[in-house]
Amino acid sequence: MCIVACTLSQRATDLHEAARETVRQFINAPKTEEIIFTRGTTESINLVAASFCEAFMAEGDEVIVSVMEHHSNIVPWQLQAAKRGIALKVIPMDDSGKLDMQAYEQLFSERTKIVSVAHVSNTLGTVNPVKEIVRIAHEHGVPVLVDGAQSTPHFAVDVQSIDCDFFAFSGHKIYGPTGIGVLYGKEKWLDRMPPYQGGGEMIESVSFEKTTFEKLPFKFEAGTPDYVATHGLATALNYVSALGMDNIAAHERELTDYCMTRLAEIDGMRLFGTTEGKDAVVSFLVGDIHHLDMGTLLDRLGIAVRTGHHCAQPVMDRFGIQGMVRASFGLYNTKEEVDALVAGVKRVSQMF
Repeated sequence: MCIVACTLSQRATDLHEAARETVRQFINAPKTEEIIFTRGTTESINLVAASFCEAFMAEGDEVIVSVMEHHSNIVPWQLQAAKRGIALKVIPMDDSGKLDMQAYEQLFSERTKIVSVAHVSNTLGTVNPVKEIVRIAHEHGVPVLVDGAQSTPHFAVDVQSIDCDFFAFSGHKIYGPTGIGVLYGKEKWLDRMPPYQGGGEMIESVSFEKTTFEKLPFKFEAGTPDYVATHGLATALNYVSALGMDNIAAHERELTDYCMTRLAEIDGMRLFGTTEGKDAVVSFLVGDIHHLDMGTLLDRLGIAVRTGHHCAQPVMDRFGIQGMVRASFGLYNTKEEVDALVAGVKRVSQMF
């Protein structure tokens, strides 16, 4: 019985660590030691915010974020602001949803300690110039965290090419299980940051006098690992890799462009996020129709969209609205489905 249990345990461990290598290859990270498993992008960002601030930030120090961030890349920093007295500085954007890079450069001061920005806006589809954002930050000696939740499922990501110091993404957005995510971090930063949580797995030795911590990545992985979810994530990454991330990106860009063009034909249409090369998201309002009414009626027509503020209330404030309707595209969507969406929006619009 023990032999069977030990064999199964070892097999689970092997699959778990094989998943780490799959993730490393998928985002082209230098080392598996720099791949930390979390419960998702939200936890990854919270981990960096808590541990980085504890190690490197004091009252009056600053973090730069953008106006288009998901709440998961705002609230963790605000929690640290309340706890440690750090300050948030915000990169503005124009009406098309493009970040003001000149304003970004002017936000840096001697108190700037980290930049944390979305790779792709989950509401606008804007693909931010993260390489340029990182280059500018590094010129000031400041590390960068990139929120890759909305980019990783839609096009190839290379963290070495971006040269970001941290990169976070979620499994469920790339056809994997819920409750599993990844934090990539450069070893030089992770080594100097304290553990985010304490418990089993992340310790080397424990006594009442002193506890020493495991080496990377285990220092940041307290508790029993979810080896089922990590294997599921690896399976999903292998699936999209076999299809080809460039093929997925080309297909989704074609759908996005087609949808933007077709929706623009509708009277009273207001499209949000009109930057060149936007990705896999189309957000809109029609006339004075409330976003919830549009979403509810589209749902009755068998068309799945999301309504509300999309966990990005500062974006809504920027455009002076309470919410918007968002259509999102994946590798499985078709032009015929875009046509059905457009027909549905036209039909609903005629009801008001």
